[in-house]
Amino acid sequence: MKPHKRHRWGVFAIFFMFMLLHQSDKLLIGPLTTPIMETFGIDEARMGLVFSGALVVGALMYPLWGYLYDRYARAKLLALAALIWGSTTWLSAIAPTFSSFLVTRASTGIDDSSYPGLYSLISDYFGPQMRGKIYGLLQLTQPLGYMAGLLVATLLGSAIGWRRVFYITGSLGLVMAVLIFFFVKDAPRGQAEPELADLEEMGVYRFDKRIALGLFRKRSFRLLIAQGFVGVFPWQVITFWFFRYLETERHYSPDEVLMTMAPAVLVLALGYFVGGSIGDWMFKRTPRGRMLVSMVSVLLGAVFLSLTMNVPIANQGLFLGLLMVSALFIPFASPNVVSTVYDITLPEVRSTALAIESFIENIGAALAPLLAGVIATRASLYLAILLICVVAWLLGSVLLGFTAYLVPTDIRTLRQQMSERAALERARQQPAT
Repeated sequence: MKPHKRHRWGVFAIFFMFMLLHQSDKLLIGPLTTPIMETFGIDEARMGLVFSGALVVGALMYPLWGYLYDRYARAKLLALAALIWGSTTWLSAIAPTFSSFLVTRASTGIDDSSYPGLYSLISDYFGPQMRGKIYGLLQLTQPLGYMAGLLVATLLGSAIGWRRVFYITGSLGLVMAVLIFFFVKDAPRGQAEPELADLEEMGVYRFDKRIALGLFRKRSFRLLIAQGFVGVFPWQVITFWFFRYLETERHYSPDEVLMTMAPAVLVLALGYFVGGSIGDWMFKRTPRGRMLVSMVSVLLGAVFLSLTMNVPIANQGLFLGLLMVSALFIPFASPNVVSTVYDITLPEVRSTALAIESFIENIGAALAPLLAGVIATRASLYLAILLICVVAWLLGSVLLGFTAYLVPTDIRTLRQQMSERAALERARQQPAT
């Protein structure tokens, strides 16, 4: 039996809270980079190992999480992910040496790859015509989480120390594990697809190895994987190093960093929802819509970030203005890429599909913080941030353009498959004569 439609907004609210608090915990290490480096007496290259360690572990866990979500109850697995989040954060807080901190912080990557099941479950509550908005709203949690982490680091980091800050965020993970376990219900896979929306009862669809392997025959899916590989490099570099760039190379005080990053992050958060909404609007007019929006926004992000990074240090007002414009366009592609992955894949392998895409992109992106740290030690963070971001976005725009050209064929194939599945379900439910 399908869950009541009003329940979906309760699920959305819990998932929004889960992602917001989880992103705050995950991204908090960026604003706390300097005190952590001082505690262990390390340089940028060794701190880059800390960043990359969690990313490598997270990347390696994506295939396992994807399979488990498509095979078993997604809600209970998400509760487990929250439990792991809280536990590993506590372990990193008590690590006495750099070596133990490197290992425990890397272990926090286990739950970082748990989102494919969350997105898959949400796709069974909200149909394809509004998924861009929904994913855009959920992805608000990344910049808002960063903002929350920035505020916590600024207000509490110096007062209580970075270790106690991690105690707090780890405890919140344990609370979310309880909430998800008791209050989130799983949904039949595919129930929100328009072809199946009027069915009262649905068959049970689980992970199918043959269907999963067939994902690689979809040309648009292969291009999305390639785009993801290069597209996440800028996110990791900006997330982990931009705070320190403002401190050490633009010579901002903690208050100036806060006054610069706060409005930029708020605009960045708005960009997720605006990008997802425009993608939905374009998708209703052409199946290429989401990818066209993504391609243009990536190019604009590269242009405006280049202008921003070359503003003289003394002109803080112009730097902030251009940074906010850059921040608006940077996240446009994210909700549209996730929506497009689900526009071309069957419901029972959607966690696997997003996990594969995320696995490939994070294998490459895991090197980004370390690469930026190495470039910074030999040149500057300015060069590291600008070079990695602009090159990655230019390559990404080309790949998104090819995806826009090819994706209509794969979308039509999925809609035909869902129509055939709906016909079989109706025939199955008709009483025997």
